[in-house]
This record gives sequence, structure tokens and C-alpha cells, in this order.
Amino acid sequence: MNAKKVNVFDFPTRLFHWLFVLLFIAAFSIAKILDDESPQYPYHMLLGMVMSLAVVLRIIWGFAGSKYAKFSSFELSPSKLVSYSKGVFSPKALRTLTHHAASSWSALIMFALALGLGLTGYLMVASINKEFFKEVHELLANAFVIVAIAHVCGIILHTVKHKDAIGLSMIHGQKFPVDGQSGIEANHPVVALVFVALVSSFAFHLYQNYDTNTQVLKLFGSTLQLGESEKEKGGEHGKHPKKNEQNEHDEHNEQKEHHDEHHDD
Repeated sequence: MNAKKVNVFDFPTRLFHWLFVLLFIAAFSIAKILDDESPQYPYHMLLGMVMSLAVVLRIIWGFAGSKYAKFSSFELSPSKLVSYSKGVFSPKALRTLTHHAASSWSALIMFALALGLGLTGYLMVASINKEFFKEVHELLANAFVIVAIAHVCGIILHTVKHKDAIGLSMIHGQKFPVDGQSGIEANHPVVALVFVALVSSFAFHLYQNYDTNTQVLKLFGSTLQLGESEKEKGGEHGKHPKKNEQNEHDEHNEQKEHHDEHHDD
């Protein structure tokens, strides 16, 4: 392929893509590596909140963005997905400037899973049917990992089979031209700056309003207990201060009565 590459993915789309990747990896790693009683564990929730906002902004851009950022350019027809799957193993390259069928479906599924993770995470910290939504949250996270791995494997397979490094297009935003399909003219740097500003401002708001000592987050007027409260810790370990004090008092009285009886004898 000696043809000059054309611009396909704009700045906002590429920024979101890599921020999405980093936020999920960071949040998932914290959740899997650290114990849920660790002081750093709530940070995976904060990262999840930032990721949810990024997805919402990407969805808006999916309707208002450039040609290949819009969802209308995604190949979501089941027949196209079948055709692409068959074409992956054929010697003839199936190329398109937009997201191909497999990446189109994987992107939408990961967006939906990310929003589901944000919602179930919020319901958990809001103590709304906590145990149920904890199970759903873990199920969504594992599903996300499976889809992400399948997505990466698909990119590698496509690259090796067709000598078309489509993964790099999310770095420089360019692809080799395809007959009948034109590239984009504007990269929308101002929109990219707005995207960064909104995400950064929200992340800073979370940082400023999160108390690391109590693990409480004040989010736009609401109070969320991200870590286990002292009450929950007490209940989990069977530590009830008032009951323990009463038990110690009763034991002291029993010992005193036993001592008095022995003295009388």
C-alpha cells in the first residue's frame, strides 16, 4: 500500500479511546490487586466515575461528531458482522475507513458495560441492594475484560492477516484510502480541549471532595461512603463497642461475686 493515508479519526475520538483504555485498566487493576478494605481501594470507584463521564461525552460525540466518529457510520448489520468474520480468514482483505463490523459491535458493547459498571457501582455505595449489585458489577467487569481481549485479538489478527495496522489509526488517526470512501477534513482540536477540560474538572472535583480518612465522597450535594464505614467494619468483625463494654462489666461483676463468695467461705 503506497497510497497516501487519509485522516479518519479526529482528536476527540482518539483522546477518548486511550483515556477509556487507561481508566478501565487502572480501575480494574486496583479492584483485583487490592483488598476491598485497603485505603486505596476506593480509588477504583473514583476512576470508574471519571470513565462513566468520558463515555457519556463520547456518546454525545457519536451523534454530533465527525463522519467516522458518529454511530451512524458504525457497521452494525448482523450480515456485515458475519461477512467480516468470514473475511478475516480469507486471503482477500476487507477494508473500510470506518469501524468495521466487529469493532463497531465491541465498541458499543464496551460503552454499555462501562455505563452499567458506573450505575451498579453507584447503587452499591448508595447501599441499594448492595450484595445483588455487587454481583452484577463483578459480572459486568468480567464481561468487559472478555470483550476487550476479543477486540485486541481481532485487531492483531486483522493486522497480521491483511498487513493493515488498523490499531495505529487510533494513534495518528489515519488509514490507507478505500475506494468510494473519503477521509475527514477537520480534526476538531477545540472539541478535544473541551473534552479534556470537562473530564479533568470532574476528576479534580472528585479529588477535592473525597476524604481519605473517612473514605467519604461528597458528590454534588450527596454523600457517598466509598469504603466501609466504622459501623460496617464493626458489624463484619463482630465488634460492637457498647456490647463489649457491657460484657466486660458483667464479667467484672461475676468475678467480684465469686471473690466475695470465696471470702465468706
